[in-house]
Amino acid sequence: MGSVEHKNMPRLVMKFGGTSVGDVERIRRVARLVAAERQSGRGIAVVVSAMSGETNRLVDLAQQAGQGLPPELFDDEYDVVVATGEQVTTGLLALALRGMGIPARSWQGWQIRVASSSTHGSARISDIDADEVAAAIDAGEVAVIPGFQGVTEEDRITTLGRGGSDTSAVAVAAALKAERCDIYTDVDGVYTTDPRLVPKAQRLEKISYEEMLEMASLGAKVLQTRSVELAMAKRVPVRVLSSFVEPGEANPGTLVCDEDEIVEKQIVSGIAYSRDEAKLSLKGLQDNPGVAADIFGRLAEANINVDMIVQAPSRTEGAVNMTFTVPEREADRALALMSAAQQQIGFEQVEVKKDVSKVSVIGVGMRSHVGVARVMFDALSRKGINIENIATSEIKISVLIDSSYTELAVRALHTAYGLDAA
Repeated sequence: MGSVEHKNMPRLVMKFGGTSVGDVERIRRVARLVAAERQSGRGIAVVVSAMSGETNRLVDLAQQAGQGLPPELFDDEYDVVVATGEQVTTGLLALALRGMGIPARSWQGWQIRVASSSTHGSARISDIDADEVAAAIDAGEVAVIPGFQGVTEEDRITTLGRGGSDTSAVAVAAALKAERCDIYTDVDGVYTTDPRLVPKAQRLEKISYEEMLEMASLGAKVLQTRSVELAMAKRVPVRVLSSFVEPGEANPGTLVCDEDEIVEKQIVSGIAYSRDEAKLSLKGLQDNPGVAADIFGRLAEANINVDMIVQAPSRTEGAVNMTFTVPEREADRALALMSAAQQQIGFEQVEVKKDVSKVSVIGVGMRSHVGVARVMFDALSRKGINIENIATSEIKISVLIDSSYTELAVRALHTAYGLDAA
């Protein structure tokens, strides 16, 4: 990222999602939160999403107008239309701040130069030229910046895809060398698990980048995976906190930071789950070199994400059974792809099972503690929950179970690892 050195004051990036800016009254509340942070002597940049529901409305309009067009004639103008949602919010928030006597202005992606790749609809930020914005912030002006968008080398507008505003905020914070990126959302922090499922779930004071990345990729919806990856790469501390408070109210949130900054490390920090899983099983697969590369190469070319791969001996001599999981929405496509290639790959039959869930325990403390897996398997066994697949990493253990047991499993594990609130 292009970056600038600190000049007069520490800088803070504040990001507000669609529900936080859903109407003018909520935008005024955002302005009050910004004003409170500004009073503490920080230079402020605010990154905003489109007002809730607005992006969907714009997507629908673009699809109606461009019906039947091939991607090469549709995608770039689609981005032009969809990016206007954030532009509206930047102007409204700048006006609300000015109404409070605070100097503010909007900076569109092309004005700052948020350079991105040219993959319309899912572009990636490559660089941000923050010099002009930094100078304005240091002069006391609040910079209001649209999330979710960038600009190509050819000066065409791009959008960053799902959750892109979180990524924009972290990228802006890195470019400005901000002391922190505060992401305001409709929850008041990161919890040990989904509080709707487990009322005893606790808000975490701090969580490491690695743990947050695992939780984000395993189904926790608090932060988007790409934003956590970028925060970890650029070492930008990120705080997740509630936007539905007034200035002065307690709002500690959760700090996502370096593992070294967490003094009291839990063995397990959280339990994540994902219901949108499907399991594919290839039975009687020829046990030859290159077979796995062929299978997963075909799935990768079709842009189907694969997880939890298990290979076991088959009843057929010289053959194996291979099972793996894919997102449930991709199951039918994966099944069709495997069925069409049955002769080339060489297997007897393929089965798909959709009513499965992935439940994971996550914690950097696993690196230095034994017996974490035993606690998990014992807790599930006592509840009569059968494990279909297992996958592990240095700080995570995931199991695949029947989806009807999801809530029971999450609650049992939350209790087994001592995460229940007193």
